[in-house]
Amino acid sequence: MEEVVYVILMRDKDRFNILYIDQSEKTEEKDFFIKNSKFKCWISHAGAEESLYLSILPMWKSVKEERDRIVNKTIAKYNPICNMENDS
Repeated sequence: MEEVVYVILMRDKDRFNILYIDQSEKTEEKDFFIKNSKFKCWISHAGAEESLYLSILPMWKSVKEERDRIVNKTIAKYNPICNMENDS
């Protein structure tokens, strides 16, 4: 992945609920999401890894501050449960 804002969602019948939003610099790690400190939160709310969905907003050549601004605005609007919960 290059510079992106990513959203972790779960499906609830005919709608998707945002569980978590964050940004990332370039990474080539195949287990990037599984190693995320919030992975357990995502699974506990979605019920299974198969119920998780990923949405990516590519922001090539963006700086961290630009991506953080989008993340913070989205968190303020939608209050994703896994952004609100403290790490266990």
